[in-house]
Amino acid sequence: MIQLTILSVGGLKESYLREAAAEYEKRLSAFCRLTQVQLKEQKLPDDPSEKEIASALSAEGKEILAALPQRAYKIALCVEGKQFSSPAFAERLGEVFAKGGEVALVIGSSHGLSDDVKAACDLRLSVSEMTFPHQLMRVLLLEILYRSFQILRGGKYHK
Repeated sequence: MIQLTILSVGGLKESYLREAAAEYEKRLSAFCRLTQVQLKEQKLPDDPSEKEIASALSAEGKEILAALPQRAYKIALCVEGKQFSSPAFAERLGEVFAKGGEVALVIGSSHGLSDDVKAACDLRLSVSEMTFPHQLMRVLLLEILYRSFQILRGGKYHK
C-alpha cells in the first residue's frame, strides 16, 4: 500500500479543523497508509524580530529534517513553490507511486519553513498565491491528496 507522511509544525487547535482532518484521513485510508507527524512550534514573542524568527525556523527545521523519511519523495509546502492543477498534481504523485515511492509532505509553522528544509525537498509546492493559516493548510492538503487519489483512480469526485 502507498505510504504518505505529513509532517506539520503546530497542532489543530479548533475542533472543526480536527473534525475535517479526521474525515479526510478516513477517506484516504482506502488509498494509502497515512502517517501524520506533528512537531512542536517554537514559541516566539508577539512581535518577533527577524533574528528570533530565523532562530525558530532553524530549530523547527532540525526537527523536521530528523523526522523526514529519507527514502520518500519530499514535498515542501511554501509560497514560492510551483503551482499545479489538480490533474497535474495527481499525475506527479502517480509517477512517484508507480516507482513504488513513498511521499512525505511538509507544512511549516506560521512563519514558514527553513531554507534547509526547502533544500532537502524534491519539490516545493504552492497551493495558491494567497496566504492561508497553517492549521487550515493541513485540512486543505488532506483534501488535495484525496482528490489526487480520486483522479488517479478515475473517480468523479474531482469534477
